[in-house]
Amino acid sequence: MNRDDQSAGRNGNQAGAARVWAPSQAGSGILTLGLTGGIGSGKSRVASWLAQWGAGVVDTDAVAHELTAAGGAAMPLLRSVFGAAVERPDGAMDRDWMRARVFADPGVRRELEAILHPLIRAETQRQLALAQGPYRVAVVPLLVESGDWRERVDRICVVDCDPDTQVARVQSRSGLTAETIRRIMDAQASRAERLAAAHDVIVNDGATSEAELLQRVRLAHAQWAAGTPLGGPSAG
Repeated sequence: MNRDDQSAGRNGNQAGAARVWAPSQAGSGILTLGLTGGIGSGKSRVASWLAQWGAGVVDTDAVAHELTAAGGAAMPLLRSVFGAAVERPDGAMDRDWMRARVFADPGVRRELEAILHPLIRAETQRQLALAQGPYRVAVVPLLVESGDWRERVDRICVVDCDPDTQVARVQSRSGLTAETIRRIMDAQASRAERLAAAHDVIVNDGATSEAELLQRVRLAHAQWAAGTPLGGPSAG
């Protein structure tokens, strides 16, 4: 077990033990949950179940894809900043081209984030305001890294997973190499940092079966829908 894993274990046992949510969404009285986790953690699977069970779910990754698709609202500004090479022949952002430049130059990452993040935030907030259900969920991969998003949600739930399992899962579903995946992970908050920020934790490591994960998410959903805190990680 490396240092990050040791720290993650300590923080995971403590996450969510004390704080009770108080609605921050201007008089709505509806819980707004921030759902996050590292790449390959399983947060999209968790979000899909919550949506099936009636929560109002908005995924910022889906919003980002809409904004950078052909004709998306972000494309004119991306072209003006990065040039024609940022655009694929079909008019959408060339993600491989952009990823290579973001990895090579932190300044490019900052420029990209300065363009996309305000647009993503505004569209996500618009969709959340329209969302129906007992509570709302903003799925935000970089929630912990964003002080702004922390202020916009009432509770933070982290879907937790060990790094080796993250790499294996992403490799199985994509053409990315292990090195590329780890570079993506290194650019995100560490496991320990996410767990330290969490009110609630849903464990989805390599030892977790589909049935176990489903049970954990059902428990979390029931308590969020009732407006009661979990009081700790949903580990079983």
